[in-house]
This record gives sequence, C-alpha cells and structure tokens, in this order.
Amino acid sequence: MKLRSVDGGGPAAASSDRRERTVASDASRAAGWVHDIGAAAANPHSDVPIGDWDGLLGAVKAMLLRLTVVENADAAVARDEQRATGRIREGVMECVAALDHLHTTLQRALENRRQLEREVTTARAALARARTELAGSRAGEKRARQMALHDGLTSLPNRRYFLERLEQALSRVGPRHPALAVLYLDLDGFKSINDLHGHLAGDELLRIVAARLSRAVRAEDMMSRIGGDEFACLIAELATRDELGHLASKLLDAVSSPLTIGSLTLSVRISIGIATYPADGTTAEALLKSADGAMYNAKRYRKGFAFCDPPPRHNRRVAELVRDL
Repeated sequence: MKLRSVDGGGPAAASSDRRERTVASDASRAAGWVHDIGAAAANPHSDVPIGDWDGLLGAVKAMLLRLTVVENADAAVARDEQRATGRIREGVMECVAALDHLHTTLQRALENRRQLEREVTTARAALARARTELAGSRAGEKRARQMALHDGLTSLPNRRYFLERLEQALSRVGPRHPALAVLYLDLDGFKSINDLHGHLAGDELLRIVAARLSRAVRAEDMMSRIGGDEFACLIAELATRDELGHLASKLLDAVSSPLTIGSLTLSVRISIGIATYPADGTTAEALLKSADGAMYNAKRYRKGFAFCDPPPRHNRRVAELVRDL
C-alpha cells in the first residue's frame, strides 16, 4: 500500500484517527501479552500453555514489529523523524523484551522436559529393578518351598508334604470323595545293597525306584519318599480292595524289573502295606501308622502287599528271620 501525507481534515484525517486508535489498541494487546508471558516466565513454578506461546509470537510479529513499521512509516511521511525514531526504538525494545521473555519461557520448558525425561528414566530403572527383585523373590520363595516340601535325592514330595496333602484329602472326604487309601512301601534288602555296593549305588537305586513308582501311579495320586528306603502313596477314589490290590501289583512289577547302575545289574523288590479310610484310621498319622503295620506283615510273610487286617498265625522263627530284611 502506498502511503502519502495528509495536510488537512476530511476523510483522510478520519482514516488516520482510526489507524491511530487501531495501532493503540493493538499495541495495548501486545503489551498485555508481553506482560502476562513475562509474569509467567518470572515464576519458576508456573507452566505456560503452548497457546500462550502462540499468542506471544503473534504479538511480537503481528502487533509489535509490524505496527512499529507501519506507525513510524506514517510518522516518517509526516516528516516527524524524531518521533518516528523514538517509536521505532520503543517498539523494537518491546519486541526484544517479549522475545527475551519467550526465550526464558522456552528454556524453562526445555529444562522441565529434560528433568521430566530424567525422572521418567529413573522411574523406569527403579521399576525394572523392582520387577527383577520381585521375580527373584518369588523364584527364591518357590525354590525354598520346593526344598522344604520335597526330598533332595529323589525330588519326590517328602514326609511333611505327604502328611499335609493327606490331611487336606481327609478334610474333603464325603459323598463326592468316598474312598481314600494310603500305601506304605519299603525296599526289601536295601541295607545289604548299601553294604555291598556303597551308598552311591544305594542312592542311585533309590532314584531309579522313585522314578518307577511315580510312573506307575495316576496323575491324581501322590507318591512320596518319607525317609530312607521308605515311600508312601496317597490314593483317592479307588473304592474296592480289588482295585487297590491291582495297583499294588502294578507297583511290585514296576520295581522288580532288573535295573542297571554302572556295571551293576540289580533286581529289587518292595513290600507294600495298604490302609483305608475310615476303617484303618481317621487321621493322617493313624492311616500312615496302619499302612506301616500292614507293610511289615507283607514283608514278614513275603506276600508283596497286605491290607491292614489282623495277621494270621505264624511261625515265630519265620518272623525273626524276616524282621531284619
């Protein structure tokens, strides 16, 4: 737009007045933006929204710099060079101040972002450490429970775990779980194997026997090592003596197959005692004791397995001979 001087009133004067009022209004708005942003920048705890930054940039570009040029170009046309120079200087200084405020605000925002990124990185690292520690703690608890409830040699449940599970099973006995039995198993002649071939061979024999016993029972049954060469098995829902006898025969066959330990080939047998709930006991310890007694009857009479029944008459000499087997 081409500018020219105006010597008198009339429409041109009215237009100049409107321009003066517009310039003054825009300058006031720009000053307001500068003041608000400057106050926010001076407060280290305040955050300036991005919309305010846009407003400040608009104030600097559209209201201050452009108005400075337009207003003082008019003054220059009116040959008021001193007034134009002063206004240019004032407008430029306001622009510089506004840009300084903007620079300060942007620097603080950038530092806040960096600080936030550092805090996020620290928090993520702490979370990762916490997860690792939690996983380690859970794994440690799992290992500790495994060690507390399982036999170190055979990895079968130990006596403590067996009694715990037996007590739980007894608490659920009812119309839906009518049958429950305990088998007590003992290796025949295990002491002589240890004496002849050493404890390492005896330990390997126990591991092999434990594996065979575990494979011979159902998934819902619980085979455990309760000490030395003695094992116990919790059987649920086998209601008849025939079913229990069939399972005992299966266990006898599984163990009696020849096994190899290094250069040794051995054959071993087990004796099994069977106790049922509630006829032979109503507590875990009572059932285990009854099954143990039945096992000694099976061993004494070389029957393989025996139920918890009164023993028949027997020759005392035979009992003495098998007592130490």
